[in-house]
Amino acid sequence: MSKLLEGKRGLILGVLNKYSIAWAIAQAASAQGAQLALTYLNERVEEGVRKLASNLTSPLILPCDVTRDTEIAAAMDTIEKEFGELDFLVHSVAYAPAADLEVPVAQVSRQGYLTAHEISAFSLVPLARGVAPLMKNGGNILAMTYLGAEKVVPGYNIMGVAKASLEACVRYLAYDLAVTDIRVNAISAGPINTAAARGVTGFTQMRQLHGERAPLGNVTAEQVAHAAVFLLSPMSGGVTGEVLHVDGGYHIMGM
Repeated sequence: MSKLLEGKRGLILGVLNKYSIAWAIAQAASAQGAQLALTYLNERVEEGVRKLASNLTSPLILPCDVTRDTEIAAAMDTIEKEFGELDFLVHSVAYAPAADLEVPVAQVSRQGYLTAHEISAFSLVPLARGVAPLMKNGGNILAMTYLGAEKVVPGYNIMGVAKASLEACVRYLAYDLAVTDIRVNAISAGPINTAAARGVTGFTQMRQLHGERAPLGNVTAEQVAHAAVFLLSPMSGGVTGEVLHVDGGYHIMGM
């Protein structure tokens, strides 16, 4: 039986360490036959990303600060040179300054608001614009989001507002890029113990409550990665503009 991503080439942003959801997706995609390019933000994290990537088959490792158009363009040039074409993009990037993430939205600073949106939401737009010409036979773009985009999750604060913007970008990009047979979707994952998640005030309590109330309990990064492979594969050929909840069913609960 052929693998779901056999012969596919993908770009994954957001691998930081072995606990990253992006790393779980990279492992699952590689296991299903994909050739991957991974990015790192700066020299401080480069060594860790390269060490993880050594477990993959001939990965391409690239610098990419999503706030710099020149770095996005350089990454696309390198991918075109090395891969020729691209089949999928995984956007698993989010950030807000700690001082603004820790306060209620009513108290967030102007710069904190802009920073959270630039990195967590807007960055999907230039990345999609960059990969689209490389997806010569159509492709898939996948973003990572959370229930805080739809409902108030105390402690998630400005990141919830930024993720709401990200989900809107997913829908509009899905419409805009459909003409070139590029599908755009998102996964709304349950709370997973990553380095980024631990920066959210009350995360431990959030995850505990989620596990108690979700019909299937807490989910793992591996479960999210398996859903990602489905959305990146031809098996989801009729799906675009979708936010797929992989949260053990927590989002269906009223109380």
